[in-house]
Amino acid sequence: MLVLLLGLAVILLDQLTKQYIRSAFVCGESLPVIDGLFNLVYVRNDGAAWNMLSGHGMVLILISVAVLILLIIYRRSFLQEQFSHTVLLGLMVGGIVGNLIDRIRFGWVTDFLDFHIGTHHWPSFNIADSAICIAAGLYIITNLIQKKEVGQGAESGEQGDG
Repeated sequence: MLVLLLGLAVILLDQLTKQYIRSAFVCGESLPVIDGLFNLVYVRNDGAAWNMLSGHGMVLILISVAVLILLIIYRRSFLQEQFSHTVLLGLMVGGIVGNLIDRIRFGWVTDFLDFHIGTHHWPSFNIADSAICIAAGLYIITNLIQKKEVGQGAESGEQGDG
């Protein structure tokens, strides 16, 4: 149930923020929020991360649907029954669906968060992208922690045998 609620929350927040940007900005417009660091922008991204597969909207829709289906079918083979994995699944599903809605409705995804430091500039992104990245990071961190705990358990078990 938590997966569904979190996924729906991500979708709702994602769609509301994108709708606000589309209604308040002209495409290409930028508004500095923290000068030299963060802008709100209105960008139409018809590709994936870093605009990969630009112009291949149907392929991206099919990939998104396939990933959703595979996540649901095989989640038990790579996710544990623990709170952090429940959260990451909700974030992942919500993020994928949030961007999928845009691709189906418009043929592109609305991006609006724009960060830069000096000459380093990250591609603009949105709430759905953030949820997907947080989920991926959470998955990596929890697996590293779990492997470390398993390794420490094995080491302490070996010491107790002698």
